[in-house]
Amino acid sequence: MDQKWIQILVILMFNQKMTSGTSKEVKEGESIDIECEPLPPTSSMIIWFRALDNFGMEFIASFSASGFAKSKHSNYSEIFSDKSKSKQTLKAFKKSRDSGIYSCATLQGNELKFGKVTRLIGEEIKKDTPEVLPTKPPNNQVATTTACNCNKNKKTAGAATPPPLSCSILILAPLAGGCGLLLLLLIITTVYCNRIRTRRCPHHYKRK
Repeated sequence: MDQKWIQILVILMFNQKMTSGTSKEVKEGESIDIECEPLPPTSSMIIWFRALDNFGMEFIASFSASGFAKSKHSNYSEIFSDKSKSKQTLKAFKKSRDSGIYSCATLQGNELKFGKVTRLIGEEIKKDTPEVLPTKPPNNQVATTTACNCNKNKKTAGAATPPPLSCSILILAPLAGGCGLLLLLLIITTVYCNRIRTRRCPHHYKRK
């Protein structure tokens, strides 16, 4: 009986307005209640199913009109908690496993009635964008910038101070000074010696 129900639901579910239900954004690991009951209330068996985004159609459980669980999925107790025929509780939502459409249906005579449709969507995890730090220029650009600044400083300093003396002037100036000093000493020595001779030999100059 349940297998026939599943085949019917697979064929007819997509012909119904399944996208008109409620969408819920669920956090990873969060528990959530899903409510569904075909209208009008029925005395027939109710089947819960879900159409997963990654795995297709999946049978959840079937309940009698009195709420007694007639059949369950093999891993029902791992995913759902026992509630009632009109409410199922998903213990811990997993986006990769549980994202999809949840609903229920019942067969009234020859007519298939669907209940409320709920779509569970995994919450998007917002990643913190790293702060963008200003990039440092290459080393050669730093050196070039520093050289330009130095040149500007040199030009500014050059405008305030006189230009430096050339190397030839710095070398020749001491030499010229030294030669002048030697010439002056030579003249003084000559004059001094002439005076001494004049004092010692005055008759020599008189004869002349």
